[in-house]
Amino acid sequence: MISVVVPVHDVAAYLPACLDSVLAQSHRALEVVVVDDGSTDGSGAVADAYAEQDARVRVVHQANQGLGAARNAGLAHATGALLAFADSDDVVPPDAYATMLEALRRDDSDLVTGSVARWEDGRLTEPPWMRRLHRERRALGIAELPELMGDLFAWNKLWSRAFWDTAGLTWPEGVRYEDQPTLTRAYLAARRISVLPEVVYHWRIRTDGSSITQQRSSLADLTDRWSTKRDSLRSVEQWAAGAPAATGGEVVDVMRDRVLAGDLHRYFTEIPGCDDAWWELLRSGVLSLWGAGAPGGRGPTSLTASGLPPVHRLTGWLVEQGRREDAAAVMAWMAEHPGPAPRTSGPDGARLALPGLDPASLDPAAVALRAHEV
Repeated sequence: MISVVVPVHDVAAYLPACLDSVLAQSHRALEVVVVDDGSTDGSGAVADAYAEQDARVRVVHQANQGLGAARNAGLAHATGALLAFADSDDVVPPDAYATMLEALRRDDSDLVTGSVARWEDGRLTEPPWMRRLHRERRALGIAELPELMGDLFAWNKLWSRAFWDTAGLTWPEGVRYEDQPTLTRAYLAARRISVLPEVVYHWRIRTDGSSITQQRSSLADLTDRWSTKRDSLRSVEQWAAGAPAATGGEVVDVMRDRVLAGDLHRYFTEIPGCDDAWWELLRSGVLSLWGAGAPGGRGPTSLTASGLPPVHRLTGWLVEQGRREDAAAVMAWMAEHPGPAPRTSGPDGARLALPGLDPASLDPAAVALRAHEV
């Protein structure tokens, strides 16, 4: 049986679609544990109505404690040998659990992860990075595909409950972005991971300002983001200490270079108009992970060496250097001019050439374009 944990807080408008999709799964042996985390909009009553209509639904009501605590409460009530998570404003395609279960049994895996489609403005779109990352791979260890740690979603996966408990996994409480530390530890602990190309989850993109990912300009959000990044990196460094040096170093490098750096562009877009405290927190966090002497691995000591796109590598370097006005100008210019940034060629190769920036004041590495970017 698969236990599906659904944390709920003030999502009455979305919850029926979520629960309908879970209950309509082609795999029928389900236990759906809905955790009403102190909802004030009638979400709890919606969940109770579903429980009255379908014996597979159980509802837990509790005072509001946050997403991590709600998931942990659901786990405490889940009895299935397999685990899945679904956020209450999203939708699960009909064959998702059956597809993942087949792979888990076939490969004797500890967890299975599938691809995701963004559900926005009535359209479903599979992000290119998800499509690339989720080419079918059977029974791999994380050292074979360390970039998989960038798939840090709880809800596009099926888990063995025995593995979950043996690995001592739990969700951090009282902090945003709780998925990343737990997913990182899971990837590192798993003997076998199955990766599927099938889209197994429809992720609703809300534009009403209520979702956590729309609150990046707040100090609380950025504080939590740095906290979960550092927590995840520590887990990888501890794992690497017990691995062969070359393997451990490579995994740490990928973690810092690609996984941890991967979402920084979303914060860089907040630089124009940010307040002093937010800017200082952004810069201190960047320096702690990518500044000169940043600990661990063999990876970059500047975001100029990271896997970010060219404009964001430049912006990251400007952040490192404390050049707030220039960083804000770059982001403001790019917001007004969508598309590839201006570039030029010279004896040293192709480089960015953004208006208003004196090339003589820039580290050549901050504006250099790589061969595949020209």
